Amino acid sequence: MASTPTLSKHRARLHFERAASTYDRAAALQGEVAARLLQRLDLIKLRPQTILDAGCGTARMARSLQTRYPQARVIALDFALGMLRQVRGRTTLWSRLAGREPRVLRVCADFEALPLSAGSIDMVCSNLALEWSASPERALRECLRVLARGGLLTFTTLGPDTLRELRAIHPEPRSGVHGFLDMHDLGDLLVSTGYADPVMDMERITLTFPDFDALVRELRESGAAAATRAVHGLRGRAFRRRLELGYETSRRDGQLPATFEIVYGHAWKPEQGPRLTEEGHAVIRVVPRSR
Repeated sequence: MASTPTLSKHRARLHFERAASTYDRAAALQGEVAARLLQRLDLIKLRPQTILDAGCGTARMARSLQTRYPQARVIALDFALGMLRQVRGRTTLWSRLAGREPRVLRVCADFEALPLSAGSIDMVCSNLALEWSASPERALRECLRVLARGGLLTFTTLGPDTLRELRAIHPEPRSGVHGFLDMHDLGDLLVSTGYADPVMDMERITLTFPDFDALVRELRESGAAAATRAVHGLRGRAFRRRLELGYETSRRDGQLPATFEIVYGHAWKPEQGPRLTEEGHAVIRVVPRSR
């Protein structure tokens, strides 16, 4: 299995804090992928009572989940407090007074250390958030811990072909593009962490931009600039200029493309299995030998 990518959690959180006020207008890709993820739930027979939207951003998907499952309590969790502060303003005063505000509970916490009881969640949904975890394995284990028996994890994340145009200009590590996990490695990780019946697939979505500045602006305003040091400025202006000139070779029909590999996955917490402690450790019964 490929090595787990490393990402500074502090750096990722900082980018999403800065992008909170611009996220909704810039995150067209995230909104489209969320819609496709929700569409896949049409094929799954589950009536969850408690749903966790892990890495919710401004909770657009959390509100859609509340509409889809009106009987459920939805928890919108994100590590960026600025994102969660945007949630309240998304409903009108009249809706709140009329009691039609979605019952979404906002929680600021780490994906890798969920402040939730073991077995308390029926469904975990996560849209383009797992890639920002410093330890995807730890995040998946935490989701498994909080899921009830027979509960579902469904998620999207970015694959290694993301921003391949940048990588083509300068091979790793000079491009500074974060190394995302491969779909097959994620499937193996689901199995090794204890999930059952994992299903993985992927697609590529290409966005186009009139110039390099527009691409950089969208990455910054959606928080996705955390994916590459080259874009968010740590390499300096000279490197940025060389990158811009190199990117021009990708121009097609007057537009600059930016490819994103979208990985879809879902898996279940087994109905049967070892009893778990509150921390998620297996409880093994030891039978003493007779003398």
